[in-house]
Amino acid sequence: MTSDTDFTAPSMEEPEPGTNIRILIVDDHPPMRMGLAALIKSQPGMDVVAEASDGEEAIEVYDDVLPDVVLMDLRMPGMGGVEAILAIRKKHPEARIIVLSTYDLDEDIHRAIQSGAQSYLLKDMPSEEIASTIQGVYAGDTMLPRQVAERLNIRSQREQLTERERDVLESLIKGRSNKEIASGLCISEETVKSHLKMLFAKLRVHDRTGAAVEAIRHGIVHLK
Repeated sequence: MTSDTDFTAPSMEEPEPGTNIRILIVDDHPPMRMGLAALIKSQPGMDVVAEASDGEEAIEVYDDVLPDVVLMDLRMPGMGGVEAILAIRKKHPEARIIVLSTYDLDEDIHRAIQSGAQSYLLKDMPSEEIASTIQGVYAGDTMLPRQVAERLNIRSQREQLTERERDVLESLIKGRSNKEIASGLCISEETVKSHLKMLFAKLRVHDRTGAAVEAIRHGIVHLK
């Protein structure tokens, strides 16, 4: 089966004789963990050494088992994948982490890569591609499938929101009025209107509804 990717073949650093690539799976859905474990166990030279169901548990388990590669879900209850990656790599800069997510939103991908993940895969990708990416990341490569790289390219062409504009946008999506946004952020209503004008322009929309739709479509703001 061919893979729709742009990355070159990994250098395929081989584990030392008698050892396998040791993998930690982090996902809040038990069936997904079971499926990934079965996939990995079917591959020569790979072992699942531990599993975790959320970001906080992933940090603790990583310290205990020191895996070679982590497969990290992005959206989980409590501490999510990005926060877990940042925490793990702060303590273990050598950590090799692959995000495996259902979502291909450009902001999600950007946050994951910025946090230190070496790859970002979608859960419906072929098992051969997941396995080859594990091998490549173990070898020290950064590997992005074509469709993921394209999403990052889309993001790079969009004018980015400031932190305050994101705050206003999050409040807008929660259905708050300008007065409520101003009170919550301790700014004036005129300042809120100014921020709205700027974020409408950056998102290329004309009203609050359009801004909400674009923010969710790109993953700038997540619905809880």
